[in-house]
Amino acid sequence: MTTPRSVIFDTDPSPDDAVAFLAALVSPDELEVLAITTVAGNVPVELTTRNALKALELARRTDVPVYAGAAAPLVRKLITAEHVHGRTGFDGYDLPAPTKLPQASFAPDAIVELVMSRPSGAVTLCCLAPLTNVALAMAREPRLAQHLAGIVLMGGSMSEAGNITPAAEFNFYVDPEAAARVFSSGASITMIPLDCTHQALITDARLEILRSAGTPVGTAFYHLLEFNKRFDRSKYGWPGGPLHDATVTAYLLQPNLFDGRHVHVEIECSSQLTLGASVVDWWSVAGKPANATVLRTIDSDGYFKLIFDRLLRL
Repeated sequence: MTTPRSVIFDTDPSPDDAVAFLAALVSPDELEVLAITTVAGNVPVELTTRNALKALELARRTDVPVYAGAAAPLVRKLITAEHVHGRTGFDGYDLPAPTKLPQASFAPDAIVELVMSRPSGAVTLCCLAPLTNVALAMAREPRLAQHLAGIVLMGGSMSEAGNITPAAEFNFYVDPEAAARVFSSGASITMIPLDCTHQALITDARLEILRSAGTPVGTAFYHLLEFNKRFDRSKYGWPGGPLHDATVTAYLLQPNLFDGRHVHVEIECSSQLTLGASVVDWWSVAGKPANATVLRTIDSDGYFKLIFDRLLRL
């Protein structure tokens, strides 16, 4: 028996994010979820925190602490994505209002405490959102990056076009300065960009797996994801929208589902034309040291089999 990997999910819950941390919660042999920290992103932080609490109550896992974090990016005005996720970020299915409140501590402080109170290399950050909380935690504790086991994040793009501007993926665009600080921190980073997640589409057949399960969690996420992916179906003309964020959990559970390369990544913070773009030096033409493993391909059938199997254990 191996010891489960301790993880913290930093997130701005839409349904994708909730699938990611709920699938982790039913994988106790592999993952120990220490906490969920929320940040402004898809919707304001008050709603992302509420959505995290709703998802945990649906799954009957109110034992997991939730910490609310940054309400705005480091230096910029918040940009949200209600046009994709609806007014609440959880539109499409009415979940009851949560009965539990978030913890009193500020999320970046909680990250520092949870990581630094454990041995070096004991905790992995699972980042599904703008990286504001993580950048703030690193500013509070300069040793944090080297104390982590690593960071696995969904964000950025390589050769795939951006999904919020022609050049940038949403999470990096919302807070490019935070992303730049994290990538220059020296932490061990695994980046899962749009190039990878756009291969993992929630088709009607995959949605039917959730509906036909007949469980409260399956029914709720059938409706939440069906609504959530209407935007992508319309925008791209695809047979389904990508299930982005649960790729982070899948990578931790079955890394063999993915393929990538250790390369240098920089985040653009100045240009208005390419703000938030992730510049991935796939062929090492700049001669700069690699600072991230970028995952470019995914076994989508294996991914959905893994994640939906775990989700439907709830």
